[in-house]
Amino acid sequence: MINSVFCSTRFIKTKPPLIHIFCIEQNYFLHKREQQEISVEPEIFLKPQSALLKTGTGFQYPGFANELYCGCELVLRISESGKDIRENLAANYYDAITVGINFMALDSRDLLNEKGLTWEKAKAWDNSSVAGTWMPVTDFKDKKDINFCLYKNRELVQLGNSGLMINDFDTIISCISTTFPINAGDLIFTGNPAGIGKLMAGDKLEAFIEDDSLLEFEIE
Repeated sequence: MINSVFCSTRFIKTKPPLIHIFCIEQNYFLHKREQQEISVEPEIFLKPQSALLKTGTGFQYPGFANELYCGCELVLRISESGKDIRENLAANYYDAITVGINFMALDSRDLLNEKGLTWEKAKAWDNSSVAGTWMPVTDFKDKKDINFCLYKNRELVQLGNSGLMINDFDTIISCISTTFPINAGDLIFTGNPAGIGKLMAGDKLEAFIEDDSLLEFEIE
């Protein structure tokens, strides 16, 4: 009896846990002069796990899109599970930072739609997010002063600094966790600064944190 149970279960494969991809919209001041004491909760939306481009997979221009845009942003990797996390404890819930790219694809119907776009259709399709090489949080002396940028075809097209965030990392994590539980492995795309650019097949993208190139690929 014991052997039969063993034989019936020994080849069952456990699936890796699903991750959440949280994205923050409109989270940057244009410049330091614009900063002031404001209270604006982060605008949060989710993407399915299939939206994350797998390592070693080339990025394909989506066949349904007439226009493709992108923006680079800092990405957090959650390392501890939690719910209703206080801001002063939020730093304990992520262990790595990288630069990532979120894409927005529009088809001909989107371009003609005067009622506006749905984020899921334009931004949450398969492989619509790319994350770079992870850097341990301990590599960053000041998480409120992280420079990052995006180059297209070796030309600088987007430049950001975490000090210009409307909501910083700890606020974002705390706000997300009041509505959704966060789990180890979840990713948070913390928002992109001004400068979202239009893309074409053949464009080459490279994203940096400070002087470290963490992400490089071509639009195929």
